[in-house]
Amino acid sequence: MRLTVIGTGRLGATHAACMAELGHEVAGVDVDRGKVAALGAGRVPFHEPGLAPLVARHTASGRLRFTTSFEEAGAFGQVHFVCVGTPQRQGGDAADLTCVERAFAAIAGHTRKGALLVGRSTVPVGTADRLAAAHGVEIAWNPEFLREGFAVRDTLRPDRLVFGVRTARAERLLRTVYAPLLGAGTPLVVTGFATAELVKTAANSFLATRISFINAMAEVCEATGGDVRRLAEALGLDGRIGPAFLRAGAGFGGGCLPEDIRAFAHRAAELGVDLGLLRQVDAINMRRRDRVIAMARELCGGTVLGARVAVLGAAFKPDSDDVRDSPALNVAARLGLDGADVTVYDPVAMDNAREAFPLLGYALSAEEALRGAELVLHLTEWPQFREVDPVRAAALVYRPRIVDGRGVLDADRWTAAGWRFWALGGSGPVGAAGESREGGQR
Repeated sequence: MRLTVIGTGRLGATHAACMAELGHEVAGVDVDRGKVAALGAGRVPFHEPGLAPLVARHTASGRLRFTTSFEEAGAFGQVHFVCVGTPQRQGGDAADLTCVERAFAAIAGHTRKGALLVGRSTVPVGTADRLAAAHGVEIAWNPEFLREGFAVRDTLRPDRLVFGVRTARAERLLRTVYAPLLGAGTPLVVTGFATAELVKTAANSFLATRISFINAMAEVCEATGGDVRRLAEALGLDGRIGPAFLRAGAGFGGGCLPEDIRAFAHRAAELGVDLGLLRQVDAINMRRRDRVIAMARELCGGTVLGARVAVLGAAFKPDSDDVRDSPALNVAARLGLDGADVTVYDPVAMDNAREAFPLLGYALSAEEALRGAELVLHLTEWPQFREVDPVRAAALVYRPRIVDGRGVLDADRWTAAGWRFWALGGSGPVGAAGESREGGQR
């Protein structure tokens, strides 16, 4: 089957390459000539594990191509997937649908008879109805549920597929597109436009709520001497609850959860529905960044002015170079404004971090970031950081003090190596007093 994918960012490029992997002929279209040129040459201009080999293989075989011409793309495909971004509107919580509206308008003007336009972007409920009325073409909605770092896996082995359709023909076309996945037993939910649009925002809102709930419990544990790790373990053993998304830390970021819950609450308010719960979820999440900064100040004697701080992590999550709304960089930048000498290291997100926060310091390795540091903040859960040897690290820093902002480091191992260790959701720092060490480097 011939498919077109409009938008070649993380969602679109992944969808295009995976559809080629399923055996379709695919054309990706984008207005960004640089991105189209890179992908057409088999190169992926962002970090997404497993995607580059698919793009390289299928562009080389001719099954996958990229273009800037909507006319060419419209003539090529029978089913057109719109995979463009819906960022938060400047100055407000509502989703900015500019790219979605332009993409539908551009492709609708060039489609051949009988084409189906399929939205995969995350949009406010009611968008599909409005687009169908505006362009007079057949539309379906097929929300995506991709996790950055696992986008290829989530496309080729999804937990479920959702088709928002109005006609049996639209459902039939989508069943043909996804026949290999359906044949492998992937669950399918067929519904109307409104439910299909709500599924993604509802799912992200639920996940965000779980994260903020355990972070709220971390606040209670800090106030009472409880241990949020053990609390989460006990909660997760309840079959009605489960362990997923119950790890306390510095909170969520990225281009999905924060934007989606704000846009969902805004759209609900327009419809006369009060989703104040999501406002609280957002507020709790943002408070965790404040808590990391408060811990940093306390460990530095009340102020970070002049203190050398090493921040391990810049991406909002591991296996990604995405720094949008990154808790790590937000904390780093705010400490810099407080007068700290901040050095950041991340395995893959350094270029994006420098572009977003050019005034921060950056290191070429974790060891370089640690050298001479008076405080270490672990803020992105990269496996490399969990594997850091605390004994070797103690020999690099000026003062062995660390805040584990992701709740995954072994406190006993770090304190045994002489570190003053503080994790979110604990009663306070444990370990050595953190005074200047003989032989430490500065």
